[in-house]
Amino acid sequence: MAKEREREELHRTIWQIANDLRGSVDGWDFKSYVLGMLFYRFISENLTAYINKEEARTGNKDFNYAAIADAEAEFGRPDTVKEKGFYILPSELFVNVRKKAKTDENLNETLSRVFKHIEASAKGTESEDDLKGLFDDIDVNSNKLGGTVQRRNDQLRKILDAIGELKLGDYQENTIDAFGDAYEFLMTMYASSAGKSGGEFFTPQEVSELLAEITVVGKKQVNKVYDPACGSGSLLLKFAKVLGKENVRQGFYGQEVNITTYNLCRINMFLHDINYEKFDIAHGDTLLDPKHWDDEPFDAIVSNPPYSIKWEGDANPLLINDPRFSQAGVLAPKSKADLAFTLHMLHWLSTSGTAAIVEFPGVLYRGGAEQKIRKYLVDNNYIDAVIQLPPDLFFGTTIATCIVVLKKSKKDNATLFIDASAEFVRIGNKNKLTETYRKKILNAYIERKDVDHFAALVLNKDIADNDYNIAVSSYVEGENNTEVVDIQKLNAHIAEIVIKQNKLRIAIDEIVADLEGGSL
Repeated sequence: MAKEREREELHRTIWQIANDLRGSVDGWDFKSYVLGMLFYRFISENLTAYINKEEARTGNKDFNYAAIADAEAEFGRPDTVKEKGFYILPSELFVNVRKKAKTDENLNETLSRVFKHIEASAKGTESEDDLKGLFDDIDVNSNKLGGTVQRRNDQLRKILDAIGELKLGDYQENTIDAFGDAYEFLMTMYASSAGKSGGEFFTPQEVSELLAEITVVGKKQVNKVYDPACGSGSLLLKFAKVLGKENVRQGFYGQEVNITTYNLCRINMFLHDINYEKFDIAHGDTLLDPKHWDDEPFDAIVSNPPYSIKWEGDANPLLINDPRFSQAGVLAPKSKADLAFTLHMLHWLSTSGTAAIVEFPGVLYRGGAEQKIRKYLVDNNYIDAVIQLPPDLFFGTTIATCIVVLKKSKKDNATLFIDASAEFVRIGNKNKLTETYRKKILNAYIERKDVDHFAALVLNKDIADNDYNIAVSSYVEGENNTEVVDIQKLNAHIAEIVIKQNKLRIAIDEIVADLEGGSL
């Protein structure tokens, strides 16, 4: 309960900060500044805590890195960069820049210089790619902050103070994952207010958790986890919660085509205290230019790829020879890349691994090339389960999405269908998959047996007989909530009503006759 109270207090404070700071700046744009400063504070405190701990280990228990001179700090730069991946001089730590911000007439230039120095500290090292461009979206000279340097600096001071006042506790003593939780709450809040543009960046936490749980059933640790359309990294990071980050032995891998979201994802990794050597997030188009050929296969794959986007498809004659797509014998339609992502993930899935993918419902039943790809998946026994989710769970869309679970090594030649379309509560303007409903879905997936009106285990030959339609409604019969009516009782009741009506009419006629007789 203490953790929940701490989390609720953190959320209330962030909400107030966001409302106070937005002003004339669009909420979704302002996200970059708030999250960027949160990141700046985190890595400052993270580095300080690390160096202080190392000094205390050698007997220097009163050492405070934030209080020493830059010249003295330079001696520790090489070893610290090797371990943490970056370096920040004491004068450029968040706490010290904020302390001088009120009297710094060139605050925008100070911050710009600090951000460049942090990024430059990783140049020529293994962490260079992980740090490069992380501060690009924090444009301290943008007119969005104000029309003059003074106004921009006033706004920057407000942001520094607001983030600095957040009660995140001592870095090493947080009872909650305060920085990571603050990030996720901010993303949820901004995605909700930004509609479709925000929803592209963030998958609701409860859905992310379900996907991660599905892929690690029966496992206490995995080698590598992967998301080919990783957005801000919320799905990947659920493995840190479900398994513990130390149980993802070789790290977190992802690719993202949107540069802003790619930066957010890397920031999110740091904010969840995933060190640079434990993640590899790449920028680029996964379908046309996948970046992790040397890292596949992956034990656990989760993804919420963009729905029915356009891609080159058969307009590019080379793609049909790509080993990710060639086995299916056909490419996903140019106007609908959904199953191209699915085939990509299947190809990069380890023999003992599991992939859980949020899909647009049309892929379950549409004809043409998509039907041929489903045939390939079903005939080769790759589809482990199809889960129908409730509508209106995701930001920016009200459609009822589904989860397709893939495996290469199954114990049966059947597919499990789960109808979770009614498993939600309405909170605000969105539906929510509560913990109770999430566990119900997960338990049905684990037990893998028929449950009236909820789950059905269907032989793959029966799916073939149904033209490879894998829509859940085709196999799980909905519950009939229509009240059963006894016709004989109903007729008897109607007859009683008719008799009463006739008696009432006679009585009314008598009253009317008496009144008319009296008037004469």
